[in-house]
Amino acid sequence: MSAWEESSTARVVPPARPRKLAKVPFVELADGRLQGVVSSGSDIARVYVSSVAAGDYAYACSTNNNRPCGGARGGFCNHIGALVTEAVLQYGAGRVARYLRVEVAEESGAPEIASAMRATRPAPAGNQAAAAVFSRFLRHLAYLELAPTTAPLPEMQWFPPTRAVA
Repeated sequence: MSAWEESSTARVVPPARPRKLAKVPFVELADGRLQGVVSSGSDIARVYVSSVAAGDYAYACSTNNNRPCGGARGGFCNHIGALVTEAVLQYGAGRVARYLRVEVAEESGAPEIASAMRATRPAPAGNQAAAAVFSRFLRHLAYLELAPTTAPLPEMQWFPPTRAVA
């Protein structure tokens, strides 16, 4: 068994390019959406949970207190634009475009991906995913506070053992 297989940490795919976490501290391609947490430009204590669905580009944006984003009326707000930009930095434009099923040229970037999605005139989606996305973000923050260790994490004990325990 290699050392990483016995570790309590998982290998992480490095970002396509380094990104700053101050504006978009959490971005992921999950549950058929590009989703994440975007900091407010006006209030340091406020964050927005934003998402765009793959395929139909239905979007949602609300504060961490479930108040709707004022800029997401009839189209993508600036938070969703920032989310797309950071996703391209994290995962690369090709992977983001494939995941969201956006038809763009191979050398496209975040502006072209967002523009192609806007051109379809996506509809607002319900914000059912906001709580789960924000909860996952808070869980990731808690992991950052843990000291590095090879000991198992209690919440990960549902994984089946890979070797016999004496």
